[in-house]
Amino acid sequence: MAALINPSILSADFANLERDLQLIAGADYAHVDVMDNHFVPNLTLGLPVFERLAQVSPVPLDGHLMIEDPDRWAPAFAEAGAASVTFHAEAAQAPVRLARELRRLGARAGVALRPATPVEPFLDLLAEVDMILVMTVEPGFGGQSFIEGTLPKIRRARQAVSESGLDVHIQVDGGVSRDTIERAADAGANVFVAGSAVFGAENVPAEIGALRDLASRHTN
Repeated sequence: MAALINPSILSADFANLERDLQLIAGADYAHVDVMDNHFVPNLTLGLPVFERLAQVSPVPLDGHLMIEDPDRWAPAFAEAGAASVTFHAEAAQAPVRLARELRRLGARAGVALRPATPVEPFLDLLAEVDMILVMTVEPGFGGQSFIEGTLPKIRRARQAVSESGLDVHIQVDGGVSRDTIERAADAGANVFVAGSAVFGAENVPAEIGALRDLASRHTN
């Protein structure tokens, strides 16, 4: 199972997003955080900007919707060109129906869990999704410290995926850096969102490679 590095453009220069997307051309996806200032206390970008980013990005877009009412809004991001669309379990009213709709539109479907949200209620639904995102910080802001208490949840998710025989990715988002990526990979994650660790590096492409190498040594 390959380790995938998805730099979060939340830490990029919003005045130069196309330029910064080119800096991460060696990544697997560009992670795009969409925040509505309701589900989380921050506001980032909306559908028109997302659609334009999809047109100029050298890598596929991994949309992470931290918004209310994703049942209504998430399909439009798949139609706008997202390769993957992740919605929050805490905000979705009909997560299975929404995941099926995202897949019908050609996007991978992901379900995200805040640090305090248990993973167990979703393990019987693994066949309906392509990815589980375990938030390793409270969603809403970049630059936070990795929450070590999320590691057991990652392990439980990986064990369930392994036992199911399904091709479901386990993504971690928040505080991912050279200091934490190995522990997350040991726990069972294989997709790693890194924002400030990548865009704060002197050499962005080299940092992506370093993170991928560290994770690959520990990815099960």
